[in-house]
Amino acid sequence: MTIAGWIAALLAMTSSPLLSAADPAPFELSGPALRIMVARGDQTLPIGQVPSLSEGDRLAIRADLPPDQGARFILVSAFLRGATNPPPKDWVQFAETWKKKAKDRELTLTVPEGARQMVLFLVPDTGGAEGTLSDAVRGKPGEFVRATQDLNQASLDRSRLDSFMAAIQAQENTHPEYLRTLAPILARSLSMKLNEDCLSKVIEMQAACLLDNRESLVLADVHSSSMAETLTGAPTDLALQLSATREAGYGYYSPYIGVARDIARIFGAFSNPEFDYLPTLTVRKGDAMQLLLNAAPSFQKPKSVMVVAMPAIEADSPPRLRSGAQGPICALRPDAVLPVEGAPLIYSTAYARDMKLTLKHGSGDLVDVPVVSRADRGGYAFADSAQLRTMQGSIRGHLHGLWGFNRFDGPDFTVQLPDDKGWTVEGDKPSLVVGRDNMLRLNGGAPACVESITLRGPDEQAQSLGWKVRDSGSITVTLPLTDRRSGALELAVKYLGVAEPSILSLRSYAEPSRLDGLTIHAGDRTATLVGQRLDQVDNIVLGDLLLRPDGLTREGQSDRLALKATDGQALEPGRALTAKVALRDGRKVDLNVKIAEPRPQIRLLGKTVMVGSSGDQGKALILPTDTLLPDTGEMTFSIAVDGGTRLSSADIIEVAAADGGDMVRLTSGKDVRMEGAHILVARLDPSAFGPGLFGPLRMRLVHDGEASDWQPLVTLARLPRIDAVACGAAEDGCSIRGRDLFLIDAVGATETLRNAARVAHGYTGTTLKAPLAPNGKLYLRLRDAPDDVVILPVG
Repeated sequence: MTIAGWIAALLAMTSSPLLSAADPAPFELSGPALRIMVARGDQTLPIGQVPSLSEGDRLAIRADLPPDQGARFILVSAFLRGATNPPPKDWVQFAETWKKKAKDRELTLTVPEGARQMVLFLVPDTGGAEGTLSDAVRGKPGEFVRATQDLNQASLDRSRLDSFMAAIQAQENTHPEYLRTLAPILARSLSMKLNEDCLSKVIEMQAACLLDNRESLVLADVHSSSMAETLTGAPTDLALQLSATREAGYGYYSPYIGVARDIARIFGAFSNPEFDYLPTLTVRKGDAMQLLLNAAPSFQKPKSVMVVAMPAIEADSPPRLRSGAQGPICALRPDAVLPVEGAPLIYSTAYARDMKLTLKHGSGDLVDVPVVSRADRGGYAFADSAQLRTMQGSIRGHLHGLWGFNRFDGPDFTVQLPDDKGWTVEGDKPSLVVGRDNMLRLNGGAPACVESITLRGPDEQAQSLGWKVRDSGSITVTLPLTDRRSGALELAVKYLGVAEPSILSLRSYAEPSRLDGLTIHAGDRTATLVGQRLDQVDNIVLGDLLLRPDGLTREGQSDRLALKATDGQALEPGRALTAKVALRDGRKVDLNVKIAEPRPQIRLLGKTVMVGSSGDQGKALILPTDTLLPDTGEMTFSIAVDGGTRLSSADIIEVAAADGGDMVRLTSGKDVRMEGAHILVARLDPSAFGPGLFGPLRMRLVHDGEASDWQPLVTLARLPRIDAVACGAAEDGCSIRGRDLFLIDAVGATETLRNAARVAHGYTGTTLKAPLAPNGKLYLRLRDAPDDVVILPVG
């Protein structure tokens, strides 16, 4: 039959007295109950715990009718073996429910080999009813296969709807404000359609809205559908597809509408003056199957035959439970739950039973902890946590139980309980920096059981902090240190149900130094550290060397800290070492260092100072031979490099003031010439220097980008202009006349400058008083050269 044909057939049923397509009758009428027990091997279970039957199962079935039952019913059972294979006559059995003897009013059956479905009937006692019903079942078995399948599935879906409604109504009566949280969990657990708009209504209207149009609340469940689909092929597939269309299902899958329409179509062919078929849904609890009807049964002709679907006859197919846990689960929390997904029937039926979580105790023993399903919490809750209190730390557990007669395995979970080992900070002395938030990772035995974390500074109120469970052994917590000062901190981590928290003593610091690199050459006892905030560095241990700060300078955006060894031996080139940098606040930082090749080492071979012509400079002064260079003179000097260093034309000699002032560079071809591969000769002309270069000078060689140590070179002195010296009697002394006399520090009559006359700082005069010169000479000490003596002839 084509899809169009199916639709036409269904539309044609609108005239049926059983069902109106525009207003299908719900299954809300309570009918009689059946009591059924199923035995398999040496086990016997009530029907409410049996998801499917199996060949060889033994069944005991009786009608649970009141003692004053007025109408007599015949209880009929029929086994089916598919749509195209009529069952033999002895697969249809009868029992007269009004008989006094139990064996006459009950059915004692064994599921025959080859059976695939089973259907029960409650038939009003009418002459010939047995034969008529047997002929109907054997004449069109496919129609009863379809009816059994659809009714069984609809009953399972009805169980989910009942569970959903009961939970919603319970909250409506107690805590209606919880519906906003509860309803989505219930819908997810039971695979229900949830009208989200209902949760935006006022509390008093939420429950009524959620339960409105309940026939459209149930969504198809993969597992219940697979249990009911015992007939394969196009008719079944098309029927399921059709029930999901807007024309047949009014927009959503509704098992009740679908069942009523299909059964009306199926049983319409069997209508006769004696009987009319009435489909039933079943509510299965314990050994009872309570029948639900969508129309009142008739005891006048045509009398109603109640059709009852039994579980499919097939291999048990337990659902595949998936864990919904996002991490470890604290078993001591009142709301502790083992979240599972993929099996709504575990909440609405008793198919899954004797569920336990098997845990391995610290002693190695296995402990079974009973659990119960909770649709309102989305998983299995602990039925009794007393056994858990003897355990500590993180424990792996396996969820399992029985599904009908067979073992039922669920997922694994990590369960945790507080231990007495406390908490530790990951890493050795974490560096907590004030002025920003700091994330800290803490390690402990039961992260899921942490109840609170608080932070306290000296003389401060405790501040509650949030945290996040990272894995089964650690949590992360963010310490808000933006507005705090550096110093001691106390972090308290408290377990649920444990009185005393675990205390962690911490310390926060100011922004640490940034260490970009340490440069040290083999053989050197000095080094340079580059970075930022290097004023915090106390010392550095590098191999056998202990380096201490020897001057901090700033170049651009970086600090340069000069370091000088106070202990230890110089290092060999090429070694890779780890420098231990100690900061003044007690922190230690590691810095990888590679010992550089030795720097070039130079020696001053010789120097010649040429004073220059006096010209208009007044009286000539007699200067030391090679230690003082007048600013009007010139000097030639030579240097030699030691070791295997070979000089090149790219080498530079740098000359600078000893106090780190101005610097000049002497380059090859202009100021420097090579004598050979190891000697340079340079000319130093002070007239080319800026006015700020005077006093003791030093020089060094820059070779291949590396500079040698500084070496003393000469003292550059600015000379005063002496125009005349006049001496009188001993008591009058001498008088010096000239210009720039402020460059003179002292004037004396002896070379030792004993009892010398001092010149005041900033002297602006043109005449100086001086002692009498007994040997025709006066001795000057210049401000630029305090260690040298200059001779001033008097004559």
